[in-house]
Amino acid sequence: MSSAQLLRLQRRMNAIPQAVRDAVTPALVKSGEELVARMRALAPEDTGALKASITATPPGGTTPAYSQPGGATTAGPNQVLVTAGNEHVRYPHLVEYGAAHAPAQPFFWPAYRLTKKRIANRVKRAIGKAVREEWKS
Repeated sequence: MSSAQLLRLQRRMNAIPQAVRDAVTPALVKSGEELVARMRALAPEDTGALKASITATPPGGTTPAYSQPGGATTAGPNQVLVTAGNEHVRYPHLVEYGAAHAPAQPFFWPAYRLTKKRIANRVKRAIGKAVREEWKS
């Protein structure tokens, strides 16, 4: 993305009323929780530590250290980050993609692909509703 495109995007984002941005947060959080549930359902059950390490970080929160993909990243104002792993579980990428002597057991990206359309629709509905409410007032 060029700097001109980035500037244009930033101007467009700043033009969105704060009330609309705030109204979308519950839909984002719900979508993150749904994605976490789907990932946990698909993750292998070996010890349960991997499943327990899958979390959704709400806006303003910080992801666990050593989580994949991200590791100690702060979520932006309209961002929910879903990660797997923590300081005790540092191997989600090896489970997802496999290793020399361990076959891949994908759970992260298949869950995302299965849930992506549902999440997009939920967020679009929340945005549309918030915009309509903002225009009424």
